[in-house]
Amino acid sequence: MTMVSATSLVAAVMLGIAAVLTTVRLLAGPSTLDRLVALDTLIAVTMCAIAIWAAVSLDITVAFSLAALALISFIGSVSVARFGVREVQRNRRRRR
Repeated sequence: MTMVSATSLVAAVMLGIAAVLTTVRLLAGPSTLDRLVALDTLIAVTMCAIAIWAAVSLDITVAFSLAALALISFIGSVSVARFGVREVQRNRRRRR
């Protein structure tokens, strides 16, 4: 077993564990914003896996998919956070 394959195997196991733990948090999150953070983390783990695969295979064509994932993740997070904060503020006003 070469050093590259051993390193990529260790990285794959660690990313797999991170993905499983993040998925548990995504399913069990008590609020929408908690689930949003878990979804962002899951997308970051996916991006790390794609980047490691690109480094091991020496294939840079996946750089476009990494940029697209980062952009979609950012726009989605900002959108949900914006509307989620408004919802939280509305709920606080109703309680008063």
